[in-house]
Amino acid sequence: MNGRALLATNLRRLRLERGISQERLAADAEVDRAYVSELERERGNATIDLLDKLAASLDVPIFEFFREPKPGAKRPTPLPVGRPPRKRASR
Repeated sequence: MNGRALLATNLRRLRLERGISQERLAADAEVDRAYVSELERERGNATIDLLDKLAASLDVPIFEFFREPKPGAKRPTPLPVGRPPRKRASR
């Protein structure tokens, strides 16, 4: 797996393990949400400064972005889209 694919897989995995949306991670790291999306889709190039910000926002060391996945590991599944349904008020 190349570096861009490792970054994409691990960034998404770490974000989803924490239950954080791309929007929240981007706000915490002070970057645009579209940039986080590009990184997770292997489309963007990250600078060391950006990786430092993302790692700090996720509270992980930067090397976690380049950890090889375990053999047979599946790509992380996305968080559910939208808001959870509201509970109806009891009468």
